[in-house]
Amino acid sequence: MKKALWQAGVRYKTPKKPLFGKPDISLKKHKLVIFVDGTFWHGYDWGNRKNAIKSNREFWIAKIERNMERDKEVNDFYQSKGWTVLRFWDFEVKVELGACIKRILDQLDFIL
Repeated sequence: MKKALWQAGVRYKTPKKPLFGKPDISLKKHKLVIFVDGTFWHGYDWGNRKNAIKSNREFWIAKIERNMERDKEVNDFYQSKGWTVLRFWDFEVKVELGACIKRILDQLDFIL
């Protein structure tokens, strides 16, 4: 995604000190943070996938639900400061990179 954004003319810097929630890409000038979330770690389709966990259920369910909670806290933090948060699932970036880049570019056009 980073390479595709760069090729599309979007310039960003990777901060030396990570921003809150450690966004994958941040565009401070545009108050935009972008996260690419892993399906397992961030609870994609959690209602169905939660039941599929067979080993060490208590640990994994608690961990993933806390990750989902943290994602919401991070979203709320940035939104309360007037930032836009975009989140993509890892499989979306792999399968539909062009659509993901378009969504980001559309958001930047909206901001500009």
